[in-house]
Amino acid sequence: MTYPGATAGQPVVWELSLLDPAGKLVQQWSGEDEYQNQAMVVNVPWEGRIGKLADLPDGNYGLQLKARAPNEVVSRFAKGTRAERVSTLLALEGGHAAIEQRWDIAVGNPPKPNMPAFAAMAVGEQGELARRYSAKSVSATNSLPYTVYYANLHSQTNDSDGGGAIGSCTSSQPAQTGAFGPAAAFSYAKTAGLDVLATTEHNHYFDGSSSTNTGASPATARSRYQAGLSAANSFNTSNPSFLALYGMEWGVISNGGHLNIFNSNELFSWEYSASNELFGDRFVAKNDYAALYGVMRQQGLVGQFNHPESTGQFLVGGTDLGYSADGDEVMVLAEVLGTSAFSANTTETETGRSNWEAVFNKILERGFHVAPSSNQDNHCANWGKAYTNRTGVLLPAGTVLSKASFVAALKARRVFASMDKNSQVVLQANGRIMGERFTNSGPLNLNVLFANTAGRTAASVQILEGVPGRNGTVSTLASSATSTTTPAVGQHFYYAKVTQDDGKVLWSAPIWVTQTTGGTTPDTTVPVAGASESGTSGTITLSATASDNVGVTRVDFLIDNVVKGSDTTAPYALAFDSSTLTNGSHSLVARAYDAAGNSGASSAVAFTINNVGAVYNEVESNGSIAAANVLATQTTVSGTMGNASDIDFFKLTLTANKKLRIDMTGPSGTDYDLYLVNGSGTVLASSEGSTSSELLNYTNGTAISVVYIKVISYSGSSTTQRYNLSLSFP
Repeated sequence: MTYPGATAGQPVVWELSLLDPAGKLVQQWSGEDEYQNQAMVVNVPWEGRIGKLADLPDGNYGLQLKARAPNEVVSRFAKGTRAERVSTLLALEGGHAAIEQRWDIAVGNPPKPNMPAFAAMAVGEQGELARRYSAKSVSATNSLPYTVYYANLHSQTNDSDGGGAIGSCTSSQPAQTGAFGPAAAFSYAKTAGLDVLATTEHNHYFDGSSSTNTGASPATARSRYQAGLSAANSFNTSNPSFLALYGMEWGVISNGGHLNIFNSNELFSWEYSASNELFGDRFVAKNDYAALYGVMRQQGLVGQFNHPESTGQFLVGGTDLGYSADGDEVMVLAEVLGTSAFSANTTETETGRSNWEAVFNKILERGFHVAPSSNQDNHCANWGKAYTNRTGVLLPAGTVLSKASFVAALKARRVFASMDKNSQVVLQANGRIMGERFTNSGPLNLNVLFANTAGRTAASVQILEGVPGRNGTVSTLASSATSTTTPAVGQHFYYAKVTQDDGKVLWSAPIWVTQTTGGTTPDTTVPVAGASESGTSGTITLSATASDNVGVTRVDFLIDNVVKGSDTTAPYALAFDSSTLTNGSHSLVARAYDAAGNSGASSAVAFTINNVGAVYNEVESNGSIAAANVLATQTTVSGTMGNASDIDFFKLTLTANKKLRIDMTGPSGTDYDLYLVNGSGTVLASSEGSTSSELLNYTNGTAISVVYIKVISYSGSSTTQRYNLSLSFP
């Protein structure tokens, strides 16, 4: 076991469970150790099928591992036997998040599943498999009309913390110090037999630091990202059978979550230089995933959840792995398996691997439409060569491999994850292919198709099922390659998992089915909710009542149609900071959910915010930065544009990471514009509409800074009719 992020000497507890084919516990081991910043090897004794386990039948069993580094202080007070202490510490909050993995193993000689006849689909001309497999352009009989491209969609170069030279690389590299950049990575991956490589650089490393280097040049940072895009485009032009992708790995792991963005022409950033200039092309606040998803959707971007953890990551509305419609549109992949990020192995024999199948299931149950991926997160210069795992992407036969066609396939979720570069898996339902969403009535016929061109066979197969938005547990529908079921009326998803005779695993993309008739009648009773609000400033209270025929599982509080928080226990309430809202009228809706995924919303309740803060009346002359009026605690500013050349400045001090929103209204028939500038006059944000109703948002960098609100007249003026600025701090 390795545990990045844990400090030397920190306790690590683990629990390993052997589960029978039905998921029942057979035997369990546990232990406590101290982490020493290197891989921990634990030998677990198993005597096999003797003694009490002599009658253990042949079958496909599961090994489930749970491990975590608990809070050091709390761990000293855990009591009981070792097994009891471990169980207690695994369940406690605090410390590093618990990690859970599951691997399937064969005990004895279980019967192999009967697999439908299926010939491997065509493969990319560049890929290593194409060198051994003759069907490069046309699928064989009993196959499907798609070409499979094998990709590694997670790696780094010396544009961030990767590109470490083999022989000396044992971890991530200090920012931008690695030996090799994107062009070298693409060339290496092509020679290694990949069809596609994505180099995904940490978005907050372009200032040359893993933290914030305020002395760096923002222009240089932005140029470096553009150079990476150019390197990918140039390589694609020279190597048309290979696809080089250059993008970013956005976010931080701690209290955040890493995700890849594959097709952005802009660098997203939340960091500023000493002169308050953004290091990227577009500001997106750190850890604000709802805002990020919105920006990605506007730009047609696609992303991947990287090495996801089950708690504390990708929060939206205070919920782990929180669902939003924007997120569902743009997040197309979630890693289900990865190799050690710091492996220097170049023979595809790396033994350090992580399995995120349990988190993948949770993401699907949240309601996301994601396909599984399997990547290497290479930080050393061994792009695609650490292990045999690949992400398989299906393009319609005859389609030219390009960035556009590849992204279209990702958006269609025609993807599978594989630990074997020679294997393929596809799930079909009533003739539809994995990744599709369709409406069904009556029976649903599911088929798992598997092929391996190196002689491997399927040792076990599972068809798993769940309900999007239920936030429940994914279960096994069938342990066979074919199954017919009549789902309950409502929404469902299904995906296939195949374990080969050598233990390597494949996962198909799900198929999403909305069943209309022919199934058993589910719980369709909608919860009933009511909402109320108290307070006009400071900490206000959002309250709700909720009832359901079975039981309420969660209540979301929405202000102006945006989820602001949730409560899972009655009485349902949320304390909320009014300073994040503008003064004036707002609406509150409470939405209640039950275990079946039904939801019911309250009627909208209007309430008013009046954040305390005196009105500041403009004092002339304030037509320059040097003469700016100084604002203290005021949240409303009032002034006039005495003539068409009038300019007003207001000085404001923002604390680190402070968000600012300014709403402006002005006299009818005028066109005033609104800006936020720094001390040098550089525009930080602007609003230049065709009237005097303007709005701008800004988030300060990581240091206290002074900014200036600037109001100008584009057309019109008045010495008697005033404009008003409303300041809020979301």
